[in-house]
Amino acid sequence: YTAILLTCLLLGCGNSATDLPEEKGLSIRPATAEQVLGAIQKAKGHVVLVNVWATWCQPCVEEFPDIVSLLQTYKDRGLKIIFVSADFEDQTESAKAFLSKQGVDFATYQKSGKDMAFINTLDEKWSGALPATWIYNSASKKTHFWEGKKDRAYFERAILEALEE
Repeated sequence: YTAILLTCLLLGCGNSATDLPEEKGLSIRPATAEQVLGAIQKAKGHVVLVNVWATWCQPCVEEFPDIVSLLQTYKDRGLKIIFVSADFEDQTESAKAFLSKQGVDFATYQKSGKDMAFINTLDEKWSGALPATWIYNSASKKTHFWEGKKDRAYFERAILEALEE
């Protein structure tokens, strides 16, 4: 088992991290900012909401159900969501339990690498504050970015603007 796991980690088992949005079933995969940006590019043709969150971030936990609900509302219109957990490696199981409780049934990311490199690569305008959210239109162009908790109506307006572009 260990040899198979090690081989999969080293070789990727045929899937790169940018394949994430197509995976079925809940899983958490470590990813660099470059891999997250690659997943956004791969989702071209869809509106993509990226949300960086953590289980220890109360505002993240509070806004999370609204994001999941909006995915259910707008996925048939082309919305995809990429969740990126900023939880520490030893908190992966807690993050997975939280995602499961929230009804997330698809693959997600967990930030890997140095914090500042991740932050600056994902978006130079991002201070690193959580939660952080980006929306990309169907041409993979960033249309919205904000830090901090927002309510469902705020998310919905930004999603609808991107869907209507």
